[in-house]
Amino acid sequence: MLYTTKPAAERRADFRAALSSGTIQRMPGAFNPLSARLIEDKGFEGVYISGAVIAADLGLPDIGLTTLTEVAGRAAAISRMTSLPTLVDADTGFGEPMNVARTVQELENAGVAGLHIEDQVNPKRCGHLDGKAVVGLDTALKRIRAAADARRDPNLLIMARTDVRAVEGLEAAQNRARALVDAGADAIFPEAMASLEEFAAIRAAVDVPILANMTEFGKSDLFSVQDLQDVGVNLVIFPVSLLRIAMGAAERGLDELAASGSLKAEVPGMQTRARLYELIDYEGYNAFDGSVFNFTVPTQFDGSAPATKE
Repeated sequence: MLYTTKPAAERRADFRAALSSGTIQRMPGAFNPLSARLIEDKGFEGVYISGAVIAADLGLPDIGLTTLTEVAGRAAAISRMTSLPTLVDADTGFGEPMNVARTVQELENAGVAGLHIEDQVNPKRCGHLDGKAVVGLDTALKRIRAAADARRDPNLLIMARTDVRAVEGLEAAQNRARALVDAGADAIFPEAMASLEEFAAIRAAVDVPILANMTEFGKSDLFSVQDLQDVGVNLVIFPVSLLRIAMGAAERGLDELAASGSLKAEVPGMQTRARLYELIDYEGYNAFDGSVFNFTVPTQFDGSAPATKE
């Protein structure tokens, strides 16, 4: 009921341990707090909070238009609804090194287990688009040093994302990854790798956890979780997948409604009222105070037993 009872510090410690376990951690992207609940219910190891999804949810492209306040607010709303560790996209840190430091503390306050900061120039753009530009090594290192110095919980994971592969090639990405680790990065996010061999090359370059981004319609092939684990990847994210699935279903439903005047044909594919109530724990609220909130919760998942207020 309400929010997770697992403290953020405990989730951070768990995240650190999991990344050292030898088992790849799967983190689908949550597009809202309820989808984070679903990710946990389905047995995944963590929840990713994508900057591209936050921007898209606001009707904006992923080109650095969102603010720290918007990202921290969404991160807090998602993190408090799940006992899983959450990893949030902090873009370029929302400014210069002092801004990066504030970003880290605001996201730490939001309850995340980790965050990643990238080395693109401002304004940034989606990592799987052409025409990216990266900052010089000195600026990239200053961002990571500021992030590492600003955290108050030593278990808060500071991950460095580098987009240099698309600009200067794989060897440059290996060299930058090493330098970012030396600057204080706890993990490396090499963006837009072209093959499993490239992930293996990053794995060989650093001795910290590395992340694979399995976003659809991007520069990387959609490798399986097992394929990625076999080349030493510690963490895999599916950042926009649930939003794309949900929006695809919504578009098909609206097309059906426009064409036939009814959504009857779409009902079998909908989440039922009973399943929704299970995810948001109506029963828990009932048990907490029946005199204030008292509903009969349906037990069937086929839509045949709608909830009625007593």
